[in-house]
Amino acid sequence: MPTRRQFVLTLGALAACKKSGTGTLKIAVVPKGTTHEFWKAVHAGADKAGKEAAVEVIWKGPLKEDDLKQQIEVVQSFTAQGVNGIVLAPLSDKALGASVKGAVAAKIPVVIFDSDLQGQDHTSFVATDNRAAGRLAGDHLAKALGGKGKVVVLRYQEGSASTANREEGFLEAIKKSTGITVVSENQYGGATTESALKTSENLLSAQNAATGGVDGIFTPNESTTFGMLLALQKAGLAGKLKLCGFDASDKLVAALEKGEIEALVLQDPFKIGYLAVKTMVAHLRGTPVEKRIDTGAKLVTKDNLSSKEVQDVLHPPS
Repeated sequence: MPTRRQFVLTLGALAACKKSGTGTLKIAVVPKGTTHEFWKAVHAGADKAGKEAAVEVIWKGPLKEDDLKQQIEVVQSFTAQGVNGIVLAPLSDKALGASVKGAVAAKIPVVIFDSDLQGQDHTSFVATDNRAAGRLAGDHLAKALGGKGKVVVLRYQEGSASTANREEGFLEAIKKSTGITVVSENQYGGATTESALKTSENLLSAQNAATGGVDGIFTPNESTTFGMLLALQKAGLAGKLKLCGFDASDKLVAALEKGEIEALVLQDPFKIGYLAVKTMVAHLRGTPVEKRIDTGAKLVTKDNLSSKEVQDVLHPPS
């Protein structure tokens, strides 16, 4: 059994190791959720960056994207464990502020990714320019509708900065067409496909979509897009109304190929995870990093789906 002196010396050596930057860096990556295909691609990118940089990436987040309490607890737990850095996609642009401030006070830097956080405590922000990406969808839908018609927006959930910016960017673009009327923009689909499906069905019914009350639809993330697609399929309206969605899964891409979805705005989730971890590693190793890093977005239709540029995003290198 080690003596008290040996135990104290061991603790001192560990502390010195961490302080000097030797040993394997531990970087905690905390997504909004872990079930959507988007987050699985982010995870793959984060892992690749970790292997390249010879650091340990610890991936942990809430199961569903509405479990704010669990995400806060995960961040606080990683802070207590004394990881070297935290890479976080906050579920709320306000509610995670105190946890991030606590991490930084404990000398643990934080890189925010995917969705912005209010305040200046974090080291960098790695994400799609979400407002610009929303405008891509708005411009495309306006053209697809020939500059006239009735449009609905199914929002995601309150407090999510990334999707709120997409929604506002879309509305900025679509409202430039004087012949287009936005007949609903205040309904929220929530964090799951199930909740989005229910809201979509109610929204389509309330706007008399089956009898010409809706011509075009915008949905700002994977779950709202899939929920709306299911509602359109159940109502026999898939392909008849022009749906512009966000993000991709096998089922959404199949619907795009069949003409049931007009367009998808693709982020590059693999690149987001990869650059977020790379940015944290650079910071921890003393290299200056940019305050905001735009990972780009692409508008995908049936016409450009098979292009190498799009396929590289859908099927990133391992």
